[in-house]
Amino acid sequence: QVRLEESGGGLAQAGGSLRLSCGEVGRSFDAYAMGWFRQAPGKEREFVAAVSWDGVNTFYADSVKGRFTISRDKAQNTIYLQMNSLKPEDTAVYYCAGDRQSGVTIAGPMSVAAWGQGTQVTVSS
Repeated sequence: QVRLEESGGGLAQAGGSLRLSCGEVGRSFDAYAMGWFRQAPGKEREFVAAVSWDGVNTFYADSVKGRFTISRDKAQNTIYLQMNSLKPEDTAVYYCAGDRQSGVTIAGPMSVAAWGQGTQVTVSS
């Protein structure tokens, strides 16, 4: 059974950094893109970043471009999201996602085949 396990959320001050990790149990997404979404209270889940199956290509939402970095360790079956220069508006539950339609990127929530349980990120001003 495919399982995505996240870790690394928590509390940070504005301008600080956090690193999220997502390990895949099952190796079902070896040939597919993986990424991160987030959902703030009262808002829809939104795309944050995606990485291609081989870790070469990365994609970011405009709101995080230049501050967040997504990476993929194929040997460890894990993806990471390094979040720097955090802002209060980054506060949300962050979800790891595995795609089953593309090896390059994640088109949107509807193409996600599996979600992690979510990890809370809170940024104080």
